[in-house]
Amino acid sequence: MNSLNPVTLDHPKMKVEIWSDIMCPFCYIGKRNFESAFSRFEGRDNIEIEWRSFQLDPTIPKSSPVKENVYQYLADKKGINYEQSAKMHERVIQMAKNAGLDYRFDKAIVANSFDAHRMIQLAKNKGLGDAAEERLFRAYFTEGKDFGDHETLISIGKEIGLPEEEIKSALVSDVYAEKVEQDIQEAADIGVQGVPFFVFDRKYAVSGAQPPEQFLQALNQSFGEWQKNNPVVRFEAKEGAICKPGEDCL
Repeated sequence: MNSLNPVTLDHPKMKVEIWSDIMCPFCYIGKRNFESAFSRFEGRDNIEIEWRSFQLDPTIPKSSPVKENVYQYLADKKGINYEQSAKMHERVIQMAKNAGLDYRFDKAIVANSFDAHRMIQLAKNKGLGDAAEERLFRAYFTEGKDFGDHETLISIGKEIGLPEEEIKSALVSDVYAEKVEQDIQEAADIGVQGVPFFVFDRKYAVSGAQPPEQFLQALNQSFGEWQKNNPVVRFEAKEGAICKPGEDCL
């Protein structure tokens, strides 16, 4: 019996871009707060999230025999003692706890994040960008893993489903290095001065680890405008005998 059923064509998605660095404590907190807002956002199935690379301190040596934790790194950088540095981090640790995160700055090993971003770019190509960001954040802030070490990155990449040989190749690849540099340059071009930096449909931006309500407001506002310009196209299709790819037409 023939009937009329609605058919929806493939539809574009609104993009949310997030510039971030693995060694940025507010980026992990911002990720959690954004996720809290996103879980309550009714249009989430129509959103594409893309993680973009950013480096807070590209001057950190890529291969250094000295491995400092975050407390010592900041103490050396600011010319203060270790205890003062630890005291300065107390507010951030509490912010992390409020977001459900456990920060261990006494274990976190400061390293150059460029190669970690290379691996993130590889992960993005396979739809694993968010998984890479999440795993690297936890490895750094909670587990004290050295993301400046290639063996550590290979192990983390394999955990999220990346092929070992592709990770090894990406970590020395000029192609992935260029992708990282392009993200960093684009951040500069649009005026990003710090991370996390969230861009909604290239019209609105939220800077910093804002509360979930701020992210939800930005999502609703940007998506409402985007939806007006990208209405869902639906047809009433009369069903009948059809042939489908790969099937016999009998």
